[in-house]
Amino acid sequence: MEIIKNLHSYLAYVVLAVLVIAVINAIAGWLGKKDFTMQKDLRVSLFALILSHIQLLVGLLLFFTSTNGLKAIQTLGMGGLNAPARLLAVEHPFINIIALVLITIGWSRHKKFMESNKKFKTISIFYGLGLLLILSRIPWGQWFA
Repeated sequence: MEIIKNLHSYLAYVVLAVLVIAVINAIAGWLGKKDFTMQKDLRVSLFALILSHIQLLVGLLLFFTSTNGLKAIQTLGMGGLNAPARLLAVEHPFINIIALVLITIGWSRHKKFMESNKKFKTISIFYGLGLLLILSRIPWGQWFA
């Protein structure tokens, strides 16, 4: 259990860094009117997508096995969760699933465009929204404690 929790925590740093790089790269490409390249731009976006999905799988495993996830809801009920417990058991998983859906939509939509500008814009918007949602529901107080 502790291994899964540590993996989820440490992998989060990597995922956040790669997502930030992917968003900055897409915004720079969009605003700089650059060509979307397979060598760099596609790989950065794909790497962010893959790492985000791996993090989601580890997080779901943690949700179903940890006392802070589903077991907390089953034991205390939704009304019995205090704010920190609700963040871990409900808000963090729910919002991050929505964030991953947005990132996945961004990946799928960018492939439909031939123009580099539209590819970069799509990735900027969807990956950026996903990143903002993820940042909004990180249990910062528990993460740095």
